[in-house]
Parts: sequence; structure tokens; C-alpha cells
Amino acid sequence: MNRTQAARILMPLVALLCLTPWMSSALALLAGIFFALVLGNPFHEKTEVYTHRLLACSVVGLGCGMNLLVVAKVGLHGVGYTIVGIVLTLAVGAILGRLLKLEREIAVLISVGTAICGGSAIAAVGPAIRAKSHSMTVALGTVFSLNALALLLFPPLGYYFSLTHTQFGLWSALAIHDTSSVVGSALQFGSDSVQIATTVKLARALWIVPLTVVASWAYSKDAKAGMPAKRPWFILGFLIAAAVVTWVPGASEAGHYVELVARRTLVLTLFCIGANLHGHILKQVGLLPLVQGFLLWLFAGSATLAAILMGWVS
Repeated sequence: MNRTQAARILMPLVALLCLTPWMSSALALLAGIFFALVLGNPFHEKTEVYTHRLLACSVVGLGCGMNLLVVAKVGLHGVGYTIVGIVLTLAVGAILGRLLKLEREIAVLISVGTAICGGSAIAAVGPAIRAKSHSMTVALGTVFSLNALALLLFPPLGYYFSLTHTQFGLWSALAIHDTSSVVGSALQFGSDSVQIATTVKLARALWIVPLTVVASWAYSKDAKAGMPAKRPWFILGFLIAAAVVTWVPGASEAGHYVELVARRTLVLTLFCIGANLHGHILKQVGLLPLVQGFLLWLFAGSATLAAILMGWVS
């Protein structure tokens, strides 16, 4: 039996295991990376497609465990530091891009992904600025690599700095790129962190909409027809699901079970993400984009952690 045959047998089994309580988020990610880099991923086309769908559906499912009034309160409460954080991250990203002499598109996409919500922001803003396909790939590869690192590093760092569940949920939402890794990290730290992490992250993700509009307007002089921006529809789905369980009598109990399923499909999502990390993606990322992404992520993560510890952000 060769590696491809072994992967064809083992990958579906591990994917099913991800839907059980015995598979943690970090272990699922590492298992996916193992298949990608050691045995190979014979289902690459399918995992690439289903990763985005699983993430979107899982986020909508998590909405069934949320109270929309809490989401609105978190979003309004954090408007000030959200605007400051996004503006500072974009400004530092632009400076780093110029210092490292990166392609403007790549620098912008990495900055946008760091400022808001990783791959979703890049996927939305990329078409709006008419980014070339290789720029999208490099930016997504960079953000994904840091996502994987964050999933492994953030929980131990949270314990080291003695963060509360609320503080860790807030920090992971503000400093980790993608929603799947935010929730996966929060799940490892403690279930009490998940709700604050998800609500803050999704409230922050709503800023994709105005940012995409601004980016499209800023690049309008160089725009080419036929490339409309993608819309993060899963945010609307999350809000609808949250609205149902918030205001429809008797829906909250059923929503609780839907949320439990959504948490397991998020673990499966992380497995698929790891399985998509092929060597050619790492080569496309290159050194300088990764340097920009890491330095910008380090700035955003350390600044938000300091603000939380000093009580500026709560």
C-alpha cells in the first residue's frame, strides 16, 4: 500500500473522528498538516471547496447559541477600540510593505487580513481591488500559516499571562486572523471563552463591508469590470440564527444542540485547513510576505494583549 492509498483510507476516518469529542482543535489541525506534508491529500480539490462551506455553516450554527442582544452590545461597546485597532494595523502594514518593498496588492491584502478576519477579509477585499490571483494566494498562505501558529501558541500564552476566560476570548478575537482558529483557540483555553471570542470576532467581521467599499473606491481608477467583491454572507446567517433563538419562543433549546454540532464541524474545518497546506503554497508565500505578516501580527497581538492587561480594552 502506497502513501496515496493509505491517505485515501485514513483521511475519511480521521475526518469522522473530528466530529467526536475525542479530537481537539489543535490535534485536528496537526493531523491535517500531517496528511498534507507526509502522506499527501488525495482529496485536495474537495477539502479546498468544503473548507469554506464548513466554516460558513459552522459560524451560522454558532449563531444558534448566541443572544443577538449580547452580540449587539459587544459590537457597540467595542466600536472605539475596533476602529483604532483597524486603522493602526492597516497603517503599520502599509509601512512594513514599503520597507520590505512588497507588491502593493500583497501588502494591502495581508494588512486587511490581519486587521479584520483573515481569509474572509482577503476574499472580500481582493476582488474589490482587482488583486491578481498570485497576490491572493500569497496573502492567504501567509495568513493561514500564522493562523496555524496562533492556534498552537495562544492557549499556552493565555495561561502564562493568567488571562481570564473573558480576557482570552477578547484577545483571541482581536489578534487571531480567521474565525475558525479564534474559536478553536478559545475551545482549548476553556468553553467560557468561546462565546465572547465568537461574538467579538463576528462583530469585528462586520467591518469587512465598509472596508470593502472603501477599498473598491480607492482602487476605482485602476478597476476593471466584471470582478464584483465577495460578500461575507455567513455573518448575515449568524445574525439571523441568533435572532431566531433570541426572539422565537422555544427556539433556544434546539439552538443549543445546533451549536454543539457547529463546534464539532469547526474542528473538522481545522482538519481540512491543515490538509490544504501543501508545499507549493509555502513556496508561494515566500520570505518577505511572511516577514510582513509575522511582524504585523506580532504588533497587533502584543498591542491588544497590553491593552487588555492594562484595562484599556474590556
